[in-house]
Amino acid sequence: MPAAETAPTVRRLGDLSEAERHRRLRRSSDAILSARTRDYARQVLEDVAREGDRAVIAYTWRWDGVRLPADGPRVPPARLAEALDGIEAGLRAALEAAIARARRYNEWLRPSPSALVELEPGVAVGVRFSPLRSAGLYVPSGKGTFPSTLVTMGTPATVAGVERVAVVVPPRGSGEVDPAVLAAAHLLGITEVYACNGAAGIAALAVGTAAMPRVDALAGPGNPVIAAVQLAAAAWGARPLALLGPTESIVLADDTADPERLALDLLTEAEHGTDSAVLLLCTDAVVAERTAAHLAAGLARLPEPRRTYARAALTDLGGLFIIDDLDEGLAWINRYAPEHLQLAVRDPLAVAVRVRHAGEVLLGQHTPFAAANYAVGVPAALPTSGAGFAASGITVLSFLKATSVAMLTEAGLDALAPVAARLGTHEEFPAHVLAVTGRRKGTP
Repeated sequence: MPAAETAPTVRRLGDLSEAERHRRLRRSSDAILSARTRDYARQVLEDVAREGDRAVIAYTWRWDGVRLPADGPRVPPARLAEALDGIEAGLRAALEAAIARARRYNEWLRPSPSALVELEPGVAVGVRFSPLRSAGLYVPSGKGTFPSTLVTMGTPATVAGVERVAVVVPPRGSGEVDPAVLAAAHLLGITEVYACNGAAGIAALAVGTAAMPRVDALAGPGNPVIAAVQLAAAAWGARPLALLGPTESIVLADDTADPERLALDLLTEAEHGTDSAVLLLCTDAVVAERTAAHLAAGLARLPEPRRTYARAALTDLGGLFIIDDLDEGLAWINRYAPEHLQLAVRDPLAVAVRVRHAGEVLLGQHTPFAAANYAVGVPAALPTSGAGFAASGITVLSFLKATSVAMLTEAGLDALAPVAARLGTHEEFPAHVLAVTGRRKGTP
């Protein structure tokens, strides 16, 4: 039997010191943006740019303890099909169901390829959506194995029609990649998988090497180093699609919430890692204390290292807090912009409309984080570290770019010409002015 756990401390949110508030609001962003992490990220990119595949091989040996073959880290495409054939039938069915739901959601979300609308006589404007040429996806493996991560990013990429999708996943000690990750790639029609160090692999896709051609965009969750390398890769022309750092979650609860379910959902997010942040904001002290008791029992049942991860996530950057009312909780949430948010309240729909910043909002206690992460089909790769103020989760929209379209008739141009001519004159571009004033019917 596991040893009994001490119940996590319940505090009032209003009693946090300014330093404690700042630490929780900043959470993993301090580590991602630290000078040391940024310097290391730049160094990885420079090493790979200079030495190519040799640097990827060296980093993989140094940090992962795996010797890569001299011809590079690519997993043979035939191995992906073999992995799918070799996994247990129930796991295969679960992967297929998860992909189907993610595909359904992203197909529903995908905008029409093009549209053109006449907004005034002779003036038609529109937009055309087209997929990215290429994208690199990072699937972590340091704290476990995560085929669901590939599902949640790879499905929208394939729905968007990205021409080339490359996946980086660090190998395990044996040098192999979890067959479930390879199976997920095969189910998605992805054939380009690289088993190598995560930071070096991302760098290789950003700058391009002989074995790993560069991509136009990057995405993938991970530790602060992984996030920092993706941010630094922008300087090499590879656009990071979102800042996906260590996991963070908030549950907003009132007196109607079930403490046992609250504990289950808090533990779901807390077991990710010691750098995760998990908070309960509760209007009812009795519910909060009972949740703490259930958390103690739940922590005692978790195996290591998940127990250590969860304990840290519920204390260091997280915690259980009593709030005066939902207004106080919503104010904190909108200052925090959490990756995951669950509303365990009397009327979640009414509260949800007051949430301005969150990667996802799960309504009610029948919508646990675990279901959203694995089975609902909504994105589970979501902005962290405050990136939710300006970014969204990884969906089909992440892998599409918009091209504006416009068409004027002769009458439409006549209507717009004075505006263009006046602005062109002010900005001292005479050719601009001539282009709209020098046109006459029958002239080029």
